[in-house]
Amino acid sequence: MDALVLLIVAGALAGGFVLGLTGFGNGPTAYGFWLHVLPPQLSAPLAAFGSVLGHIVMFGGFRRAMSRERIVPIVAGGLTGVPIGVWLLTFIPANAFRLFGGLMLTGYALVTLAGGLRFRVPDKTPGRDALIGWIGGVCGGLASLSGPIVTIWCGLKGWTPDEQRAAYQPYNFAILSAAIVGFGIAGLFTMALAGALMLSLPATWLGVVIGRRCYGRVDAVLFRRLVLVLLTLSGLALVAQSLV
Repeated sequence: MDALVLLIVAGALAGGFVLGLTGFGNGPTAYGFWLHVLPPQLSAPLAAFGSVLGHIVMFGGFRRAMSRERIVPIVAGGLTGVPIGVWLLTFIPANAFRLFGGLMLTGYALVTLAGGLRFRVPDKTPGRDALIGWIGGVCGGLASLSGPIVTIWCGLKGWTPDEQRAAYQPYNFAILSAAIVGFGIAGLFTMALAGALMLSLPATWLGVVIGRRCYGRVDAVLFRRLVLVLLTLSGLALVAQSLV
């Protein structure tokens, strides 16, 4: 099997599995494979389509915990940031994109491995929620990485894991759906993307299904730490590659 095809399928499968098991991490995990071989204008839409598919598969399990009061401010802020990120994606050089992606992966993984940030923020902070959502929206439009900053922010609220998932999963779905529309308007829908999607979407779906079935049955904490260690190494490799 061609190495490029293998990396696309492996990234999609791994990203889908992590998403199904933990509720986030599809983009960061898949990028650990894709950013080494794919240009940003292809990898970002590919990650967005996979994440949206994964969230569609998983929505039912956390619908009861969803709160409109919690979701609306971050989604509203995020939607205003998406066009800026898409605009940046249309001309960002590959090395700059790898540097950005590598720093995002490394920073997110290290913060999470350390147990998150050590302070708490109040539950109801709509203004700050919207600002965090806007930053995530810019990252979503640029690199389909809307999740890391919002995931960390939800953790600072002190919510239960299901409450956190019920906030950042709808957020990521909304932002990355908007990013897909933006990618289309920006002319990033190409035959190369169509071919990559034919490989990645079935693998993402399979990974999500397997991850959801493993949710609550495996040591998710241990597995998550392993993934974060691998993301750290991959992020550092991307940073080094971008600086060569």
